[in-house]
Amino acid sequence: MGFVEVEREYLRGRLLGRLATVGDDGTPQVRPLGFRLNEDGTIDLGGPRVASTKRYRNVLSRPRVGFVVDDITPDEPGSVRPGMGRGVEIRGVARTLRVADPPGEPPLAGPDIIRLYLERIISWHIDPENPGGYARNV
Repeated sequence: MGFVEVEREYLRGRLLGRLATVGDDGTPQVRPLGFRLNEDGTIDLGGPRVASTKRYRNVLSRPRVGFVVDDITPDEPGSVRPGMGRGVEIRGVARTLRVADPPGEPPLAGPDIIRLYLERIISWHIDPENPGGYARNV
């Protein structure tokens, strides 16, 4: 089981997330990235000159990563816990590849991307039917 519909809807409405990788020396690195949720449930992470970045090199040597998309719940009718944080955390394995249709708009979208394959999904405060959120291995 991949994303539930409320998670897909939340992710489709966001443009930026944070990718956490680990370098060869064990030092963590967190970077904001544009992303796209693919129909097959994978997530493509992109930007300009991705193949020249530390995060790309980190993925090549240590492919286990974390990715978080989050914000503050708006204070409006139907919102879950207004004023609190909400979001989706994804843990998984990342692979580097070159694609013809990268996420984002040129010139911010280069052909080299990082594709995230899901292993665990945790979400919070995005579903009025389940305010506590979801946590599961996929």
